[in-house]
Amino acid sequence: MRFDEIDVRILGLLQDNGRMTNVELAERVGLTAPPCLRRVRALEQQGAIGGYHAALDPTALGYNLTVFAMVSLKSQAESDLRAFEKLVAEIPEVRECHMLNGEIDFILKIVAPDLQSFQQILTTQLTTAPNVEHVKTSLTIRTSKALPGVPVPEM
Repeated sequence: MRFDEIDVRILGLLQDNGRMTNVELAERVGLTAPPCLRRVRALEQQGAIGGYHAALDPTALGYNLTVFAMVSLKSQAESDLRAFEKLVAEIPEVRECHMLNGEIDFILKIVAPDLQSFQQILTTQLTTAPNVEHVKTSLTIRTSKALPGVPVPEM
């Protein structure tokens, strides 16, 4: 995909504030509302904008614990990798799943209300899953940076 300066500015502004009105967005990028909306729709259709989401506070919803789980599988055959991905996709507390290169096959970001709830997920859904060799976990003490999206270059 190729973006001009206005597209890049639109992407950056919407990433920072997805609730910005089209009129405000148009003013900020120097367009009138109709061409700005056409550009936003084109960026959506091209896949540069994949959606709009609210940033929820996990603790406000009772999720006081964030854990990273490093999972190693017994087999890295594509069918086994996909089976594991399908399994974790069905666990709502698993918020992210990334396949890695190296000793660890997957890293998972898991939220839970408390340690007991996390232990239940770990012992009943992860360590007992087919093809899981071992799971190492690290509890988050604090989060010092958590930015959504990607850096948008200034033009």
